[in-house]
Amino acid sequence: MDTALDSAAPTLDFARDWAELGLPPHVIEVLGAAPKIFVPTCREDLLDWALGRDAGSTDWSAANRDDKAEYNAVFDIPGLGPVTEAVVTKARNGLAINFTDPKLRRRDPDAMVIGDDLPTDKPTYQTRFGERFDRTRQQTLDWLKGRELIVVPFNAGPPQLGYGALLVCPKEAGFFAAAMADLQGMIPGNAVPASFRLNAGALFVAPPFRHTHFDGRQVVVHARCETHQEIFAYNLYPGPSAKKGVYSLLLDIGEREGWTTNHCAAVRVVTPYDNSLVIMHEGASGGGKSEMTEHIHRMDDGRLLLGRNVITGEERTLVLPEACHLEPLADDMAVAHPLLNNGQRKLRILDAEHGWFVRVDHITRYGTAPQLERLCIHPERPLIFLNHYAVPGGQCLIWEHIEDAPGKPCPNPRVVIPRDMVEDIGQGPVAVNVRSFGVRCPPTHKDSPQYGIVGMLHILNPALAWLWRLVAPRGHANPSIQDSKGMQSEGVGSYWAFCTGRRVDQANLLLRQIVDHPDTRYVLIPNQYVGAWKVGFMAEWVAREYLARRGGARFRREQVSDAALPLLGHVPKQMQIEGTMIPRMFLDTTRQSDCGAEVYEEGARQWREFFARELKPFLVPELDPLGRRIIEAAIAGASQDELWKLIPHAMFEE
Repeated sequence: MDTALDSAAPTLDFARDWAELGLPPHVIEVLGAAPKIFVPTCREDLLDWALGRDAGSTDWSAANRDDKAEYNAVFDIPGLGPVTEAVVTKARNGLAINFTDPKLRRRDPDAMVIGDDLPTDKPTYQTRFGERFDRTRQQTLDWLKGRELIVVPFNAGPPQLGYGALLVCPKEAGFFAAAMADLQGMIPGNAVPASFRLNAGALFVAPPFRHTHFDGRQVVVHARCETHQEIFAYNLYPGPSAKKGVYSLLLDIGEREGWTTNHCAAVRVVTPYDNSLVIMHEGASGGGKSEMTEHIHRMDDGRLLLGRNVITGEERTLVLPEACHLEPLADDMAVAHPLLNNGQRKLRILDAEHGWFVRVDHITRYGTAPQLERLCIHPERPLIFLNHYAVPGGQCLIWEHIEDAPGKPCPNPRVVIPRDMVEDIGQGPVAVNVRSFGVRCPPTHKDSPQYGIVGMLHILNPALAWLWRLVAPRGHANPSIQDSKGMQSEGVGSYWAFCTGRRVDQANLLLRQIVDHPDTRYVLIPNQYVGAWKVGFMAEWVAREYLARRGGARFRREQVSDAALPLLGHVPKQMQIEGTMIPRMFLDTTRQSDCGAEVYEEGARQWREFFARELKPFLVPELDPLGRRIIEAAIAGASQDELWKLIPHAMFEE
């Protein structure tokens, strides 16, 4: 694949030559008026600035026990005085960032507001705040003009694609700039290609406006034009801005150019017999994307805990002497760009990120995930931790989560891991054999008849796979966002929360993606609970081992049964791993004595109503005619065979 940014091309020093890069006039005005701009030439510059220090003034070696620094990110708020937004603690293995307001420790699902007049299905600034964004936008730019600024040029998505972007933030928020640079990569300020253009967008950070304009809420305003997007972040948690905000830039570009960036993790799974399989796992936040690239968690004696019955306490285990080898490929975002997919029968993807925003809420004690723990405790370079308790000069441990209240750990502890530090990292682009979709399910039994009727593995036809990506259930006890009660949808592609345009446009792009790649297969995998059994992410890990060993998700017709609920596709009649059968009750929840047909039917009713509610908004004139036929058939209760005939890719072996 050709690189759009040639390393041998002429370069500029951004701090000196930024006026030569053809930046928009208002960006030039802000940079020109600022008392001083700081442009990092290396990662350590940003880490130093995060502590309020001069670049090059810190010994970042792990042997440095005596540096017990702590820095408060303080902003003067009219009417409130100095307000500490975050505390930055220097640990031996990196920086621990802790927000003083617990509401800022995870993404507000209502953070996105659209500040332009282009077509959108999202709330606009005008409708939410009763005025156009123009006045607040100008106030933001004027406020930035009076600050010392950190300016970071970077690429949105893979550098090969050449989508240039720029971060502009106050120097007091150096930790935000450091986290963004780890997540998205940075172009060294003294080596910016002369061809660099702001064709993806700009990210402006102004924390005081959270208090003066938005009643303390997280608000991120997206202002689009025909050529790029600008993001105005009025909070310092990087989730909705430095992470998902940049995702929004890529989605906007893809919408204009006819492709999309999938919300997924991807991993190459290599069996003990040296066969390999690429699995791309999609789903809402909390749906198991990061876990798909994670090693299986084992009990102290090496067995796998398949599940624990929530009523009886009974446990079922599995002996797996040797697990598959994992080569992680993507953690949360992967571009499916036309340069990768021209005429390919399998979908080809490339990691869209430079660093991974790994949630570690499930790591509550030493030894839970040895590989990840080892990487984070003894990293080759200092890492950035969010929502972790740390003592200045001590070691930041990923199972020591900050408390939102006494006895209530924050459910969203994170660590930013640069991609090149991930063990056995795989390189792209890669062809995807299996696309899986994860859904968080609640405990479901006779005393709690809910929607957790999904078995450990379901095989979906292409039309069903598309429908699941439209409804994208957020599911049970979502840890990543502030509001996760009841059955909710993350929206089309499970990335709707980050889109600025219309849901129908993304639905059409996803449909074309499925239709155009007939050799990629589709499965559905639950996590947390299978009926009355607490499984956590074990269903995902076991399904990964099984699919890799059998060479993918293509079955003979006699090897599967139709799920009683057509929306759940087909169920394998058996799953055998290294000579051990997975109990049938984990594959078909009607076989659980605590569940049964009556509970299953109640769960099926909930799923049918959820699908009908979430699919109807897509029935607009702009929807692809094929998509309309699929949705109308599903709402009418079509069988799996009827849905399969609408996208008749080969599902079963002859």
